[in-house]
Amino acid sequence: MQTDFHNLAAPAKLNLFLHVVGQRSDGYHLLESLFVLVDLMDSLDFDPLERDALERTGAVVGDPEKDLCMRAARLLKARTGCTKGVRINLTKRIPAGAGLGGGSSDAATTLIALNRLWDLKLNRQELIEIGAQLGADVPFFIFGRSAFATGIGERLAALPVPDSSWAIVMPDTPTSTAGIFADPNLTRDTKSLKMHSLSELIQSDWPRLPGHNDLQAVVEGKSPEVRRALAFLGVGARMTGSGSAVFKHAPDREHAAAMLSSLYKEASGYAVDTIHVHPLFAWV
Repeated sequence: MQTDFHNLAAPAKLNLFLHVVGQRSDGYHLLESLFVLVDLMDSLDFDPLERDALERTGAVVGDPEKDLCMRAARLLKARTGCTKGVRINLTKRIPAGAGLGGGSSDAATTLIALNRLWDLKLNRQELIEIGAQLGADVPFFIFGRSAFATGIGERLAALPVPDSSWAIVMPDTPTSTAGIFADPNLTRDTKSLKMHSLSELIQSDWPRLPGHNDLQAVVEGKSPEVRRALAFLGVGARMTGSGSAVFKHAPDREHAAAMLSSLYKEASGYAVDTIHVHPLFAWV
């Protein structure tokens, strides 16, 4: 069993497209999206405690009690009755409020790591069910491969994509996911895609991306910073998730870095590659 629980990776994600195809009676939106992992990563350390306690050090965004790593650990203890303790340290590299899934990825890595550290022996599906209580993106990171997501994001099917590089621009202003989904101008009836058609499009037309991001028009209407980022990257750029990060395909990492070389000072840039399997995939 793995004995070193330090510097464990929590990778970011991109939504190559994100369609809103309906809305349930309980208000949740029905989505279709193509998720990929990229090698912009947070890192986490897990140190066992000799008492039944949870401690958190390092970067904390917002209220520590609402921190997703702590919530993940508490849910895991509640689900299993585990009375072991841990100190969790987080080093942040993925910007918050970007649509890159940083908090969700941190929660997923916490569930995967503590399942092994505490020898709980939960399988992947059981961890996915716990992760779904923390946020719609958490199941994808536990699933751990490029995936076509449906439902509210919890139904995942592996969908390989070619090796790819991306230039990401993050404006200095994050976005509010809840506000975007509540906007009356949000398109909620995009036609559903069939997975086999999507797979054929990817194989035949790559790197031209299928679909679009239904949230992007709403965010562009509210955020001049996102409009500026999209204009900087030019034709083919689109927003990931609910923003405010935007991205564009590049022939390789060097080209991605070159695309960002003249980036304006009010934004951050990241040249990244797709990773096809989560670094902790074999841990479950």
